[in-house]
Amino acid sequence: MTRQRRVILEEMQIPGKHLTADEVYQRVRRRLPNISLGTVYRNLEILSRIGRIKKLHLGGGRKLYDGGLHLHYHVRCVKCGKVSDVPAGPFGDLETAAGKTSEFKILGHQLEFEGICKECQKDE
Repeated sequence: MTRQRRVILEEMQIPGKHLTADEVYQRVRRRLPNISLGTVYRNLEILSRIGRIKKLHLGGGRKLYDGGLHLHYHVRCVKCGKVSDVPAGPFGDLETAAGKTSEFKILGHQLEFEGICKECQKDE
């Protein structure tokens, strides 16, 4: 674990935050002023590949990174793009259920809900 990777991981540990690579870069630069955007991108990819963070491919082609590894899903506002966590509790363990009802070895999944956030509902 390099110092740069450790700082990136620490900056990702904000509950409920879903950050773009540019946002991570801006946060990390406060602590490591000489870090490059390319270094941040490479380390985010490595951290997501080894399972230390999640990479989210959401509607509109946006790619966000999530440091929350607890079992949860995401809801995205179709108007402003805000992303929030949705607890997985009421949905149960979908991966185990999918594994039991298919012939696949389930490696993971991504579930995104779409809706209109509280702020955008006020504007309607």
